Amino acid sequence: MLKFNITAPDRAIEPAIREKIDNLTKPKGSLGRLESLALQAGLIQQSLTPCLYNPVNILFAGDHGIIEEGVSLSPKEVTRQQVGNFLRGHGGVNFLCRQHGFRLKVVDVGVDFDFRTGMTAPEPGVVFYSRKVRKGTSNYLNGPAMSATEQKKCLLVGIEMAEKSRREGCNVVSFGELGMGNTSASSIWMHLFTGIPLSECVGAGSGFNSEQIKHKYEVLAKAVENFKHKSAAPGSVEEMIRWFGGFEMVAAIGGMLKAAELKMIILVDGFIMTACAMAAVKLCPAVKDYMIFAHCGDESGHRKMLEALGAEPLLNLGLRLGEGSGAICAYPILDSAVRMINEMESFRGAAVTKYF
Repeated sequence: MLKFNITAPDRAIEPAIREKIDNLTKPKGSLGRLESLALQAGLIQQSLTPCLYNPVNILFAGDHGIIEEGVSLSPKEVTRQQVGNFLRGHGGVNFLCRQHGFRLKVVDVGVDFDFRTGMTAPEPGVVFYSRKVRKGTSNYLNGPAMSATEQKKCLLVGIEMAEKSRREGCNVVSFGELGMGNTSASSIWMHLFTGIPLSECVGAGSGFNSEQIKHKYEVLAKAVENFKHKSAAPGSVEEMIRWFGGFEMVAAIGGMLKAAELKMIILVDGFIMTACAMAAVKLCPAVKDYMIFAHCGDESGHRKMLEALGAEPLLNLGLRLGEGSGAICAYPILDSAVRMINEMESFRGAAVTKYF
């Protein structure tokens, strides 16, 4: 695995940030989560005046070999069809990016399709990157989803995208994903990383009924059992990531780790990106200090995974779209927190008597 130099934010500045927040013209603590978010932003940026510049949503796309086992309601071709939809500006993530001023980067890490054939230019505000490692992962029911070399390539794609965004002036980033079958990989990671029974980690994905969920569970349980018997290092986090991850998921892990190394604020999206965040935390615990967990989604198990991380999500809107949609929805709350610490006056500055 690649090494990352991620250090927890220096807390020497924390008393000064708290003092500033507590002396704004409001009762202490009256702006709730906005105050804790402002503190986190200030710690990450080591500043009494944190700021948000040029937000980017990086959406990684890839296909999963496990879909051959009928674990997804959506057929594999939906991955490449939706990528085309994003590039034309018509996806769910597109309107949210436009609404909240995000640039959208769509990265093909492993879609089973050649987008360069007859591809038209993306819509304004959307950038496409071809970084295909392979046309989909292997079926992990039979063996690892990817090789160690492919795992490294995916991490490097994520690193590249985070570095590129930072050079372009971005200091707050969200990550999204697209890949039919990736809730299955996320469910297995959740089970292996937390010890929560697999049955409590497997959900409806893109819309399964109870019988279909039962089949999905049986396939994933068999895959986990095979992993425990066939893997040379079943207790290794790196091996768990390699064996079950999607190319797009591993790229997101690399992106999160590099973003934290670059002192960027990371907005974590739904079930799949929370699984990636958990993997990143397992590899480098300090990365969690840079993460804001945007929402609790409607996918079974998401709440339990957030609890295992000790994360308190900002929103609960019943979302399960992925793509970074929930993270972008939560961005205005972070923006409000930063505006609070920068735009509210202190009691002394406003000549207001402290009234609490």
